[in-house]
Amino acid sequence: MDTGTHVVMGIALGGLATLDPVVANDPILFNAVLVGTLVGSQAPDFDTVLKLKNNAVYIRNHRGLTHSIPAVIFWGVFISAMIYLFAPEVNFLHLWLWTFLAVIIHVFVDIFNAYGTQAYRPFTHKWVALGFINTFDPYIFFLHVGGIIAWILGANPGTTFLIIYAVIALYYIKRYFDKREIVKKIHEYFPTTEEVATSPTMKQNYWRIAITTKDRFYVGTVENGHIQLMDEFERIELPKSEIIEVAKTDKNIEAFLSFSPVYRWEVVEYDRFTEVRFTDLRYRSKGYYPFVAVAQINEKLEIMNSYTGWIFSEQKLQKKLFFGDSPT
Repeated sequence: MDTGTHVVMGIALGGLATLDPVVANDPILFNAVLVGTLVGSQAPDFDTVLKLKNNAVYIRNHRGLTHSIPAVIFWGVFISAMIYLFAPEVNFLHLWLWTFLAVIIHVFVDIFNAYGTQAYRPFTHKWVALGFINTFDPYIFFLHVGGIIAWILGANPGTTFLIIYAVIALYYIKRYFDKREIVKKIHEYFPTTEEVATSPTMKQNYWRIAITTKDRFYVGTVENGHIQLMDEFERIELPKSEIIEVAKTDKNIEAFLSFSPVYRWEVVEYDRFTEVRFTDLRYRSKGYYPFVAVAQINEKLEIMNSYTGWIFSEQKLQKKLFFGDSPT
């Protein structure tokens, strides 16, 4: 989820912790738990600082190791221990339990959007992206905001957020069945479908879809249950050639391929270089595919320039290639 949603979730979990008699009867512990749930709700996303290095490192690692099983255990213990240093009189077990819960919920809710996480590391590096909750879901966000306002106005926070989370659980179930119905219809239209990538939007009944069949890719939308195809591409396996093998050694291409399950590729020869381009088909917006990876390779099979990331015009992409994330 987005940072704002994780923040309100952290506050909500602090309110929910008042259902714990040990927390409710100890003001110092309550404050410690509130700090723990707030920090714990953000901790797995501390890897966002990798953006300062370059896009390739960020894409390859964001929601990776910091969202893994060992990291979830580490964040719970580490954050609780840091808070305990400043408040050694509090009950450490209850501080840890609520902080640990905040970290778990952060990773858990990230699984449901189209970006996903590597939550099962170290057992597998596979991305888990269920694709039926938007990264920013206004229903989830504003339910939390409403609960926080009610708390400020005097409502019992434990009861308030228990009701809110029950409603959100039902909402997740509804969205799961929404996606299942979409996938079922797609399989009826395209019997050779192998995979359907769904990207929900902030509009409740509007989804982006990328369909992989035996020999083609289809990209489109689903609005109010109606499937509309926008683009169609022949599915061609990545060839084994010198140009492709060189491109795959580039940090930007490598990062893209480690993350994107549905993409098309192109090789275009120019006078001074050959360009290898990979385009993720999951995020089509306004006729453009913004998530790409590009490598420009000269006649000596040396990578001249490369880039991966979100870009919304060809002009900006070319600027990035010549002035941005070039290989070092």
